Amino acid sequence: MKFLAVCGSGLGTSFMVEMNIQQILQELGVTGVEVSHSDLSSAAPGDADVYFLAKDIAEGGAHLGEVVVLDNIIDMDELRNKVTKVAKEKNLI
Repeated sequence: MKFLAVCGSGLGTSFMVEMNIQQILQELGVTGVEVSHSDLSSAAPGDADVYFLAKDIAEGGAHLGEVVVLDNIIDMDELRNKVTKVAKEKNLI
């Protein structure tokens, strides 16, 4: 299973989200999930099973596949809730 954090242009934001997803997965006891990051122009369908994108680029990333839209990329509670939901849907927990 692979999760990909995607940001608009640079890689700083997506790297922060990647680290936060890794922390949340560790807290949940989820193993076997590879988490990485990319900018939107480099991300492609098939790069991941689930893509995490900020709402301002969600439309541009709709072609990627299963997209989780983050309303606020620095809101750990929102990210925790959405990662937990995906983990349950994918039978990881």
